[in-house]
Parts: sequence; structure tokens; C-alpha cells
Amino acid sequence: MTIMDTRPDDVTPAELHEADEAGFGALADRHRRELHVHCYRLLGSFDDAEDAVQETMLRAWRRRETFEGRASFRAWLYRIATNASLDQIARRRPDPAAGGEVRWLQPYPDSLLDELPADAGESPESTALARETIELAYLVAVQHLAPRPRAVLMLRDVLGWPAKDVAEALGDSVNSVNSALQRARAGMREHLPSERHRWSSDADPATREVVRRYVEAGESADIGALATMLRDDVRCSMPPTPGLQLGAEAVVEEWTESGFGEMTGLRTMLTAVNRQPAVAFYLRGQDGDFHPLTLDVLGIADGAIAEITTFHADRFATLGLPATLGAEDAGA
Repeated sequence: MTIMDTRPDDVTPAELHEADEAGFGALADRHRRELHVHCYRLLGSFDDAEDAVQETMLRAWRRRETFEGRASFRAWLYRIATNASLDQIARRRPDPAAGGEVRWLQPYPDSLLDELPADAGESPESTALARETIELAYLVAVQHLAPRPRAVLMLRDVLGWPAKDVAEALGDSVNSVNSALQRARAGMREHLPSERHRWSSDADPATREVVRRYVEAGESADIGALATMLRDDVRCSMPPTPGLQLGAEAVVEEWTESGFGEMTGLRTMLTAVNRQPAVAFYLRGQDGDFHPLTLDVLGIADGAIAEITTFHADRFATLGLPATLGAEDAGA
């Protein structure tokens, strides 16, 4: 099952070639959010995706005369965005992501994912795929793939492009594309959590109850209560800080050694990123207000926490979270 797009795209080569910069921007901006999400899936970083989209728009404007209309304008932009993302990957400083870590990983707010245009005839299966392929665990697995197989996976399995179109976009042969897709799928099976298909969304009542208990125990810094919610094989990371805790015992040990159990003055705000429930923690300052501390993004399966990805306070602004909470706002 793939995320297909049946929306009409009636941009003609003449219309594009004759457009001034403002007119071109109006045509391209209709696709900006979905291009950003595409680049984000490839790069795993919200900020890097922003740079890739800016580069895409610049290249598209400069190369508008090359648009021949054989494919849709949207597909032409995706081709440029894919190659801009590959160029950005090539410029990155190598990071072996030891132990499964992806230190450049950043969250994507659901409020912006909600801006994605709805496709005509969208099926429950494609909706589920769109959610699963934006989850943090999926993005981490993608980051372990070599660049070419990564791009092929996005274009073939997520966007549903035919192998011939992918080959043309990447300058490869169809055989090379099919081989890269096999490698990508094998890599995803290796790096995805084995029971990720059982993860539930925050629309599930059992999941909402786990989140409620997590908030209650978190605000009280009650490590014992938090420990009862963890699966034995839970994974916990905090990009870009090095360190990956595998298993409930390791996670509890990290919480204890970090002094979390002794913290006071914690308040929370619920949000959602990457189609997963998330809890923003705020810490009371000397001014009496509560200031950003961390954001915990939860992967929940069968009423237990399978994964916790913690992000630093510098992501709060991008996620649209308040810079401070007053005493009257805490617990919102």
C-alpha cells in the first residue's frame, strides 16, 4: 500500500515558463508542506528539511525551462526535492549512529502534518501508512539506509511511483532501482522494532490512559510509577545527546542516576508530534513561572510504553509550545 495522490495538477509548461517569480512561487507553494514532509522523511531533521525545500524552490525556479510536462508539476518538484535531499545527506559529517542512535533526529508537529492536502478517495490503508511512515521509529530506521536505497524506498513504497519513474528521477536503471528497493526493505526489517505494528495512536482510549498516568507520575517525578508503564524491551534516547537505553532496567537506572526522581516543580502540557502522543515538561523557575525542560514522545503498545524519545527545550518553539507556563496554565 502506498500514499497515492489523485489531486489534479494542471500546470502546463507554457504557464510555468512564462510565470514571473511571484507567479512561480504561488504555483510551487501549493506543494511546499508535502515537499517538506518528503524531505523530512529522507533527512530525519525538521531544520534540514527546511533547508532542502528552500533549495528545491530555488533550483525549480532556475530550471523552470526544463519542465516539459511529461510528468506533473508536482512530480517534477518531488524529483528536485529528492535530489536536493540526497545532496544534503552527502554534505553531512559522517555519524555512525552507534547502537541505533540518530543524533540529528528532530520531531515534526502534528499541527503542521494536518496541513497536508487530503487526496481524493483516500483509503484507511493509505491513511495508516501516512501515519506509520512519519513515526520516529520509522524515521530512525530510514536513517540507517544508504542514501540511494533510502530515496528509492520513499519514492516507491511511500509515494507509490513506478520503478521507471524512480529510475528517471535518480538517473538510474530500473534494475538498479529494484535492487536498491530490495536492500532498503531488508534494512527496514532489520532496524524497525519488531512489534511496532502494534503501536497505538493517541485516539485509542488505552493509550490516552497510559499518557494520563505518565503525566501524573512525571509531574511527581515518581520513577517507581513510571517504571510500571514500561515494556521490558523499552528503548529510550535523547537526540542529539549521545546515549541509548535499551530495556526497562537501563531506563530506570538512567532516570535515577540523572537525579530525575529528586526534581520538584514540574508541570506538563500535552501535544502530539509525528502522529504520536507527546508530553512537554516545564520546570518552575525562580520567577515562579514554568520554563521549557524536555519533550517526551511516546511509542505505546498494548497499554505499555515501548519507546521514549526525549527532545531538548530548543524544539519547543518549532512545535508551537509556549515559551513559559504561568501557574494558572500549568497542567494544561
